[in-house]
Amino acid sequence: MQQQDLEQLKAKGISEQQIETQLEQFKTGFPFLKIEAPASIGKGIIAPSADEAAQYVKAWEDYKASGKNIVKFVPASGAASRMFKDIFSFVDADYDVPTTDFEKKYFADLKKFAFYDELDVACQKNEGKGIEALIAEGNYKAVAANMLKAEGLNYGQLPKGMLLFHKYAEGPRTPMEEHLVEGALYAASNGEANVHFTVSHEHLPFFKQKVADKMQQYADKYGVKYNISFSEQKPSTDTVAVNPDNTLFRNSDGSLLFRPGGHGALIENLNEIDADVIFIKNIDNVVPDRLKPETVQWKQVIAGVLVSLQKKAFEYVAVLNSGKYDHAKLEEIIRFVQQDMCCRKSDIKDLEDAELVIYLKQKLNRPMRVCGVVKNVGEPGGGPFLTYNQDGTVSLQILESSQIDKSNAEYMKMFTEGTHFNPVDLVCAVKDAEGKPFNLPDYVDVTTGFISSKSKNGKELRALELPGLWNGAMSDWSTVFVEVPLGTFNPVKTVNDLLREQHQ
Repeated sequence: MQQQDLEQLKAKGISEQQIETQLEQFKTGFPFLKIEAPASIGKGIIAPSADEAAQYVKAWEDYKASGKNIVKFVPASGAASRMFKDIFSFVDADYDVPTTDFEKKYFADLKKFAFYDELDVACQKNEGKGIEALIAEGNYKAVAANMLKAEGLNYGQLPKGMLLFHKYAEGPRTPMEEHLVEGALYAASNGEANVHFTVSHEHLPFFKQKVADKMQQYADKYGVKYNISFSEQKPSTDTVAVNPDNTLFRNSDGSLLFRPGGHGALIENLNEIDADVIFIKNIDNVVPDRLKPETVQWKQVIAGVLVSLQKKAFEYVAVLNSGKYDHAKLEEIIRFVQQDMCCRKSDIKDLEDAELVIYLKQKLNRPMRVCGVVKNVGEPGGGPFLTYNQDGTVSLQILESSQIDKSNAEYMKMFTEGTHFNPVDLVCAVKDAEGKPFNLPDYVDVTTGFISSKSKNGKELRALELPGLWNGAMSDWSTVFVEVPLGTFNPVKTVNDLLREQHQ
């Protein structure tokens, strides 16, 4: 490595050892995961009855009343540019009128978007005419450009959390505001709602300003005090890029090219949050108030499942620590780990009692997450599976398609025929039986990263992504899946998704 490389590493807080490990990972690649089966109802996925759901909601209400610290964690660093891929293509196209189905729908329903009025103002300011006049003269591209470009709404560059998503009588709302509302509705305790956004460095001032402008309005409306915090993805979690032959990729000035390590880098941000329970939900999965009751109810259900399981797990830890147990008690604890926590070890009968107690404590006293999963409706993304872990146990994991050996027909059949899908709807318990925070990076399976092919200025490169936040980064957590209604999952991947009935 050259002197300037070492200075670059130092500035990012990355060690030479980390780079050597990454270069080795590029060479060896990552093993595919060994799968036992897709999770399904009764086999890793709980589907609570109405009575059970009500009991879980009560368990959550009781837990909140006990004065615990609860935080809503929202990964919000993504730019919205991918949402507008089709509109960028239209602006650059060699035709001037909406031609594809996507373009036609966008312009036909333009008035339905929550940002219509602001876009109209931008058009008047920059073009001297409003949207209707521009469209009447066939100048569709000016309208689209004013939505995307910096001199207009700048939606092509803003983070998703800052776009106007939903219309209300008192004015349109951004996803950031919808998350503040959700925070008040299911994550507030002691009259306070703690919400944490992870944002990219360039958007931080704008995000902070927008939160400061809006926060009091929702505090008054919902009778809570907001504590809003922010963090950025750490530069030390960036990964180095390599050429196709695995040599270090260099920029034109000779410097190394680093890339963000993907959402798995956020395990570091999550680790710094002081809370008993943390809800995690993506920035774009929000609905207007009229549809929130279902979302709020099921957030309380999965949180109730979490705190009920954690309470039982910690009671068993106390029993094991006391040394006051008999064989029947050990059998009961094994049943809990195998049936309720869905974690099995094939050779458990071969363990001596002392080894068994160590094994059970390890599986009971670790971070825990309950993940809402929805019925598979063909959305792209990961799903719930029973997989083999590094220590030989089988437990529940969320897998992405990149972690599965595509040449294994049996695995691909499991992946495509899986009954459920991961909508990123998690609630996490991150303190141990004594109330001390777990060090979350200790529970990452480092062998679950993945390598992708990208390009920079026309040159091919290979990029390394860290184990995903809800995949390998939480691999060694206790994981439980709960089926939640499809109505709680309404992501916005393209601008036209905002025209779906759920966002109107």
